[in-house]
Amino acid sequence: ITAGALLFCTASAAMGIDIKGVTKPRAHGRSSPVSENIYLRLLVKLYRFLARRTGSKFSGIVLKRLMMSKINRPPLSLRRLVKFMKNKESKIAVVVGTITDDVRIHELPKLTVCALRFTEGARSRIEKAGGQCLTFDKLAMLAPTGTNTVLLRGPKNAREAVRHFGKAPGTKDSTAKPYTRSSGRRFEMARGRRATQGFHV
Repeated sequence: ITAGALLFCTASAAMGIDIKGVTKPRAHGRSSPVSENIYLRLLVKLYRFLARRTGSKFSGIVLKRLMMSKINRPPLSLRRLVKFMKNKESKIAVVVGTITDDVRIHELPKLTVCALRFTEGARSRIEKAGGQCLTFDKLAMLAPTGTNTVLLRGPKNAREAVRHFGKAPGTKDSTAKPYTRSSGRRFEMARGRRATQGFHV
């Protein structure tokens, strides 16, 4: 064996081996918000600090939700808020999203609510009932570790688009809604849909 070959063998042994088919584990979720909103970015900075220094699970969850896309931060109506806060009126309701008004509910209890945003009607009704609307920076001073709070979320799958997801419409056991131009006598009435054809979907 030559000196060059010996040198190459020792260098290869020191460097290690390549393992094929193994990729670096992918990080799930966001590490920063996509939005350029400076107030949202300041909240992320604040809750990242709280999550790191307090070790609080609450702060970690709020941080993760602050960085989510708008689809993953669905609005929560006053009706659902009242329903979820029944027998918990003394606690602070925390929603990383928007609180919207709901005309279906007439009586509103006194509630303390923290949210990213309140619609004008929702804010006025909460305050009229003797409640309080908080921002997340105020919440960080009142309950930095999330003590005496109830963390809530809006219905994520309430969007109309979700009805179209799943197995293709018309296939066996499918409950997906078809994309149609309209509904009526002239639509979705091709072969397999009409009584005069030899098969039915």
